[in-house]
Amino acid sequence: MKDNLILIVKGFILGIANIIPGVSGGTLAITLGIYEKLISVISHFFHNLKDNFKFILFLGIGVIISLLVFSNLIGFCLDNYPFATTLFFIGIIFGGIPQLFIKIKGKRKPINYLVLLLSFLFVLGLPYLTGNNNVISLNNIDFFTAICLFLSGFIASISMMLPGISGSFVLVLLGYYEPIINTIRSLTKMENILHDMIILFFVGIGILLGIIVAAKIIEWLLNKYEVITYYGIIGFVFASIISIFLGVTNNAVSLYEIIFGVFLFLIGLVLSKFIGEK
Repeated sequence: MKDNLILIVKGFILGIANIIPGVSGGTLAITLGIYEKLISVISHFFHNLKDNFKFILFLGIGVIISLLVFSNLIGFCLDNYPFATTLFFIGIIFGGIPQLFIKIKGKRKPINYLVLLLSFLFVLGLPYLTGNNNVISLNNIDFFTAICLFLSGFIASISMMLPGISGSFVLVLLGYYEPIINTIRSLTKMENILHDMIILFFVGIGILLGIIVAAKIIEWLLNKYEVITYYGIIGFVFASIISIFLGVTNNAVSLYEIIFGVFLFLIGLVLSKFIGEK
């Protein structure tokens, strides 16, 4: 029972992370200590059906609760206290970094550092791809829109599985982040249930297939090139921290929010270290 509750908490944090553009669900999965387990469960779901189903079920319960119950709250926090809210998630990421260095301890080669540098620069460069993206309208759902919803979910979910790359940020690039978040908010208010369910169905199918494809690729990389893959992941993670932090320092921040943000950072750090070891 205790293990199941911890999984729900981890899923809860993952769900919130995927609401916030710039915060990587893959990074949080690593810092929470479930990344390799998640990849294995998705890639070999039917090999140990009972245990894998329990893992996905309780993790999924946490994700769904955070998406349905806290999508409005997180939106409010990001609108009114973006600096403090973001520092909480940076704290969670920092708390799991020592686990990454354990994976590469004593394994230093020039190629590893090159991969780390390239992955670091890649993630730092992502925000400059935004350009003048238009937000997509989902007022009318036709066949073409359904295909686009499927593809947006597919592409975003692959990025969700990659540490350091935010699935929600990719949705921003595609122009689907705001309408999908608004759809989730609308569903929680029971405003237009059928319309909202149709949108989320096509996005959900895309996400499901994207996660399966990404899990297979990542598992192959971890099996064949574990050390170099983790060097790349470390580059992703550190670059994502910088990107997330820079994203909330464009506007003036009050001393009150800085103090509160530091407090939330420490909470996130402790929370990550505590549940990441469970």
